[in-house]
Amino acid sequence: MNVQYSGRYDAIIVGVGGMGSATAYYLQKRGKRVLGLERFGIPHAMGSSHGHTRIIRLAYYEDPSYVLLLRRAYELWREIQGKAGEKLLHITGSIDAGPEESWVFKGSWESCKLHDLPHEVLTGAELGRRYPGYHLPPEHLALIQPEGGFLTPERCIVSYVMAAQSLGAEIHGHERVLEWVPLEGGVRVRTDRGTYEADRLVMTSGAWNGDLIDVLDGLAVPERQVLAWLQPSRPDHFRPNTFPVFNLLVDEGRFYGFPVFGVP
Repeated sequence: MNVQYSGRYDAIIVGVGGMGSATAYYLQKRGKRVLGLERFGIPHAMGSSHGHTRIIRLAYYEDPSYVLLLRRAYELWREIQGKAGEKLLHITGSIDAGPEESWVFKGSWESCKLHDLPHEVLTGAELGRRYPGYHLPPEHLALIQPEGGFLTPERCIVSYVMAAQSLGAEIHGHERVLEWVPLEGGVRVRTDRGTYEADRLVMTSGAWNGDLIDVLDGLAVPERQVLAWLQPSRPDHFRPNTFPVFNLLVDEGRFYGFPVFGVP
């Protein structure tokens, strides 16, 4: 079926996942006329923003420059959490651990020192005594940052979409973008249900960006993240209040994970 054309938009957002839903809300909040297009449902399990939990951490081993962005992100998550009236951000503390000279531990430590973030450094043995769910090599070092935790990504998407809609944004689920073409002073987007025009186009379609933006073909390559759900023999050691989220570098590889939450 065809969607009734409702005029020209200030911005069309292609992909309404974690990035697209937030973009829709903040553009609409700034008084823009917004259309969000999502080829699947909202939320869905075909992208990178689904599941029960996603880590958020203030100590960032990748580069200390992220910390300024993260401080703002925490503010915005608390803002949308208050607007939604449900808990989206869960603070557990975060652990970045590995050998003393490893990039995971050292990078996180540098971020904390540069930005004066509260933190502790424990040995693997000390960490295990505090949090019995952890059994790291005793000589490894673990940085604990108390403001780390996780978000509930699917509820975050729903919260942003509903907030955007409450301000007047149009959000269409199950509508696939087929092509887009630049116009003088704007863009035209054709979907399997209609055609729309806007001043600006925002692409937040994740793994499908390469199909819609030819310059990304072969450069933006989706990768599968292999996940495991484990049922511990001592669940009390792996609750959000007893098991901080983690990034670990050990002989077997680099791993990240969460406490038990949302599933038994």
